[in-house]
Formats: sequence, structure tokens, C-alpha cells
Amino acid sequence: MDDIDLELDEMELVAAAAGFYYYSCLTKQPSRGLSPRRCEFMTEVLNGHDDFCQEMLRMDKHVFHKLCDILRQRALLRDTSGVMIEEQLAIFLNIVGQNERNRVIQERFQHSGETISRHFNNVLKAIKSLSREVLQPPQLTTPPEIHNNARFYPYFKDCIGVIDGMNIPAHVPAKDQSRFRNKKACTFDLQFIFIYPGWEGSVTDSRVLRAVLDDPDQNFPQIPQGKYYLVDKGYLNTEGFIAPFLGVRYQHYEFRGANQLPRNAKELFNHRHCFMRSAILRSFDVLKTRFPILKLAPQYSFQIQRDIVIAACVLHNFIRHEERNDWIFNGVGGSPVEEMSDIDELPDVPMLSSIEGQVALSLRDSIAASMWDDFLTKWDEWCHSLVTLVLLQRQQYDFDLLRSAWN
Repeated sequence: MDDIDLELDEMELVAAAAGFYYYSCLTKQPSRGLSPRRCEFMTEVLNGHDDFCQEMLRMDKHVFHKLCDILRQRALLRDTSGVMIEEQLAIFLNIVGQNERNRVIQERFQHSGETISRHFNNVLKAIKSLSREVLQPPQLTTPPEIHNNARFYPYFKDCIGVIDGMNIPAHVPAKDQSRFRNKKACTFDLQFIFIYPGWEGSVTDSRVLRAVLDDPDQNFPQIPQGKYYLVDKGYLNTEGFIAPFLGVRYQHYEFRGANQLPRNAKELFNHRHCFMRSAILRSFDVLKTRFPILKLAPQYSFQIQRDIVIAACVLHNFIRHEERNDWIFNGVGGSPVEEMSDIDELPDVPMLSSIEGQVALSLRDSIAASMWDDFLTKWDEWCHSLVTLVLLQRQQYDFDLLRSAWN
């Protein structure tokens, strides 16, 4: 009888140990089971209201599914036993689109911290691999945004894009802390065509651009003869890059109120140059609005931070291509962006040949002169029409007086 009781006690101990081990596995590694809570979140995002999907994924549902299909078909990502590609991508988008910490994402998706980090890095690498395909050189024909606007055409018919730098906070060692500058070029369709992240923020725009042009490994799109990009006053006015006139009104706010009309050819050129160059400022605004992680320095290695910038630009272009009515592009991207003048942002001392510099100056001067002549002609026509209208109204007034007196 005692032997039987002893065997029962041993069996109870074994059962208790097995139960404790099973419970420990469930609590410490929730990612190994098909958690109903995790499935509920993805179901809510993909099958719920469109607004919730946009908030969580930072893109429309059909764009998200299209991107998942590309990543799956090209074997850039693979489904695992516990995490489908859709969820892997959602994890990444939640982090960069919500700027959420790993702990918050663990709770939301019911995965361990290691699983979240692994899938984040895998998706980051996969999206970055699409950069050569998605970041395409600009079309060499006149952009419709120029061709269909009488203020810009035919004066800027050879302009193919805009170049500028964007300051993004970076988490770096204390001795090197500063805001880092990322060089970008975009089309007037608000799509990026080139990205060069990682320069220290105090470096001048001209120096960064020169470093890019001098390094063939950067693969900056070759500028065809006669074509050019618009750049701001932080760059040199040189062949292939047209900057505004220095010491002349430029920003939108400088043409408001009583001084709203340009007074000479240089001011008119700068005014229209500023309007066109705002395309890249709107692109920056859309990028940071969609991916708030770019507004604060994330706690990643510097290389990962650089890759996040590239991936964000790839997603930006992909969304622009797949959904022309994207709510962020229509909202933020459709509004003018004011840029405060930076008096310290001046170009480096010119290091150009006399011929190259003269060609660039002559082109800018000829554009300014042409648009100013047309502006004066149209102004004279407008004034003549206004005078004619006033005279007609005066004649009508006099006629009405005579008719009134006659009656």
C-alpha cells in the first residue's frame, strides 16, 4: 500500500513539473504560439476601417498588399511558422510610422523583443534593396508641372528636378552628437530620385554635392547637356545646377503686402525659382509626416539610422506611384511650405573654371531676362485692358446719367 502511495506522489510531482514548464513556455515565449490576440490586431487592421489601417500602416490597404506581394514574389522576405510577411511588414511600419518602442510593439503584436528586432531588420534590408528600382532618374522631357504653367514655361523647360539637404536628428556617440544632413533630389511630382544620407549637419550644401559628384560609386544620375536641377542659395550656380540670385528677395513671405510685385528681372526669377523649389520642401514634409521616426533620433546604430532614411524614401516613392490620391500627399504635399532664410547658409568659395561659371551665369541671366520681358509685356496688356474697362464703365455711367436726365 505504501509503495502505491509513493508512486502516486511521484506521478503528481512529475505532472506538476510538466505543468509548470508548459506555463513558463507560454508566458516567456508568446511568439511561438498562434496568439489569438495577435491575429485579432492584424485582422482589425486589414479588415477594419480604412482610417485605422492608414494610421497603423501609413498607407492604404491595396498599397500594403501590393508591397507584400512584391516582397514575397521576389523572395526578399519569407513567411515563417508564426509570422507571415504581412505581419512582418506591419511590425516595421508600426515602428517607423508611429515611432514606437520595442516594448510597445511586443505588446501590440504579442511577440518577444528578439522576434520584433529580427523582423524589423529583415524588412529594413528588404525595402532598402528596392532603392535602385524605386529611386529612378528623372524624365528628360519637360515635367508637366512646368509645361502646364505659364509662369514656368518655357523659361524652366530644361529643368528636371530639385536638390536640397534635409536635417534629421541622429543618435550618435556623445563626442560626435549633432544633427546629420541627408542630401536628396526629387522631381516636381514629389518623388525622390537620389539619397545621400549621413553627412554631419554643419557641412555646407555645396561641399556635400561636390563630394557626391566626385564619387562615381554614389551613382548620381548623369545630367544631360543643357539640363539642370534647381538648388537653393547654399549651392554654387554652376553648370547643371541653377541657384537663385544672392542678395535679392527670394522667400514667399518677402513678396507679401505692399511689396508683393517683383521690381526687376532678378526678383521675378527668384520668386518663381522659390515656388518651383518648394517641391522638395513638400516632399520632406510628406516624408516626416508619414514617418515620425525621422523627427527624433532613434536608439539604433548609425548605420541602421541611415538605412531607415533610405527605406522611408523608398516607401515614399512606392506609395506615390501606387496611390495618386494618398491622403498625406494630398494634404501635406499639396500645401506651400515656408522656409525661413538661413543667413549662415552660403555657398563655398567657387572652385569653377571661368568657362563653366560663365555658362551657368549666362543661362540664369537669359532665363531671368526672358521672363521679365514677358512679364512687362503682360503687365502692359493688363494695364491697357484695365484702362479700357474703366473707360467703358465711365461711358456707361455717363450714358445712364443722360438717359436718366432725358426721362
